[in-house]
Formats: sequence, structure tokens, C-alpha cells
Amino acid sequence: MELAELELQGLVPRSRWSRRGFVMTSLATGFALSVQPIAAQTVITTDTTGLDAGEVKVPAKDGEVPAYRAMPDKGGPFPTVVVAHEAWGVHEHIKDLCRRLAKAGYYAIAPELFARQGNAAALTNMDDIRKLMGSVPDAQVMSDLDATVAYAKASGKADTTKLAVTGFCWGGRVTWLYVAHNPGLKAAVAWYGVDRQPSELTPKNPADLAADELRKPEVAVRSRGDADWIAVRGRDRKLRDGARRGDASQLLSRPWASPARHGVA
Repeated sequence: MELAELELQGLVPRSRWSRRGFVMTSLATGFALSVQPIAAQTVITTDTTGLDAGEVKVPAKDGEVPAYRAMPDKGGPFPTVVVAHEAWGVHEHIKDLCRRLAKAGYYAIAPELFARQGNAAALTNMDDIRKLMGSVPDAQVMSDLDATVAYAKASGKADTTKLAVTGFCWGGRVTWLYVAHNPGLKAAVAWYGVDRQPSELTPKNPADLAADELRKPEVAVRSRGDADWIAVRGRDRKLRDGARRGDASQLLSRPWASPARHGVA
């Protein structure tokens, strides 16, 4: 059944994500404006020596999603890591993370999951960025991650039988959701995934997922300060339940006072 017919029958909302055009057709350059200025001594810069790295276009149902991909320039296929960005989209920090993974022998790819809604890297006000994040449907994100995995597999350079996902803040929540969504994942690392107010666009949070939806080796990383601003207890319980089942899940709590950020500051 076509999408238009489903809409007419009231089976999907008219605000369905696949009706939206793309705001971003290429990735942002440099660091997001809202995290600047950045002190030079806090920046990790990974070069591209020995890598094949750069922007690519991931075919999706309704167009092309810009993404950053990095992998060793020789050999393959490589174990694959999908990187879910944080609030600022695929800016320089996320690109560098892909290069770090590629240096370690992985095919790493970070799709711009806000591409239809806006360019978070160009925004300077966090309230505007929060509004942008709140306009991104979970269903769209899961579909774009599926498309990213399909693109990687079709390249012949990614071994998607060895597939992992990692994500940061907004992307940490996405990581948990993708674990439940994609049975092909072999591992996942969520960095301080933040719950969102349930809505039509974001109906579930990680703590809402059934235990049997999270039967993957999963690591959640947070700082001890995260408990003050992230509702982590539900996810902590899921990890402990997974560990008791022998799923190799674990929670890593680090002695940082602020959220478990890394790489830029």
C-alpha cells in the first residue's frame, strides 16, 4: 500500500517523516558553532594517513543521507561500526571518531541523522538545537541507520556480520533503540544516552524496552555526574539483567564530575 493511501486511511500520521525533503545535502565543515571556541590543547586530531576517509551519500527511501565514512585504505572487508552523533550532528568531532575507529581497523560510518530537519552544527542556541532534536522521528532514525548498514554492506568493504553501533548523548539513546531494532547487531556502546519526553515521534525510551529486546552485548558509559541530569536507573537495571543472563552487558561509571564526554573537552 502506498504511503499516500495509508495517510488517507488514517493508518499513519500526515506528518510522516518520509514526506519531508532534505535540509542538508552535505555535511557541516569544522566544529559545531555552539561548542566553539575550542581550546587547541583539548582537540584530538586524527590524520587520514593509511585511511580512505571522506563524505559519502547513503541512499534512503526518500533521497540521500550525507554521511562520513572512514576505513583502512588497504584490505577488507572490515568489522563495521555505525556511529550515531550527538546533538550537533556530524561535525568535526564525529568525523574524527570515525577516523580513530578506522585506524583501529574498522569500517566506521556516521550518517547525518538530522538531514531532513536542519543543520544543528550551524545553530548557536541550545534551545534551538533541542527543538531540532525533538522534531526527528525515531522511525526515521531507525530507517536511516538500516540504510547506512545496507550501504556499507553493498560497498564490499564492510563486514556487516560483525556489526556494532555506538552513539553519544542523543545518539546514546539512539544506540539503545537500534539494539532493539536490529537483530543483526553483535555489540553496542551507548555513551550517556538521554531519555526524551515520549511523543508521537519518540514513543519509547531505553528504559521502556523489554528485556528480551536488549539481548546484545551492550556497554553503557556515563560519568558519576550524569546521574544528576540523566535518568539512568532504568537502563542500569536493564544492563544488570543482561549481565545476569550472560549477555556480557555492563555499565561503566567513570569518576568524572561532568557528563562522560570525550575527545573535544
